[in-house]
Amino acid sequence: MSVTLKDLNKIAHLARLSLKESEKEKFLGQVNQILHYVQKLNEVDTTGVEPLSHSLDLLNVTREDVKKESLSQAKALENAPKKNEGFFKVPKVIGR
Repeated sequence: MSVTLKDLNKIAHLARLSLKESEKEKFLGQVNQILHYVQKLNEVDTTGVEPLSHSLDLLNVTREDVKKESLSQAKALENAPKKNEGFFKVPKVIGR
């Protein structure tokens, strides 16, 4: 499998990247090298190999959930830089 310039342009558009022509050629080569490497990894026989979620044998240390009193609205908003009618006021992040 390899990526064409048309594919790269679509990927860049979806990722909202504006690439110069020189960057496109560079990235096209790099993406195709990565895909070639992944294809080689898919050829490796992994029969009998257990899947790992992490490369190290670690365990999460968690505590029991304990029900306790939560912050009041006033206390939660106490240090808020901006607030509006009892809520945090934040900049708009969704456009169009």
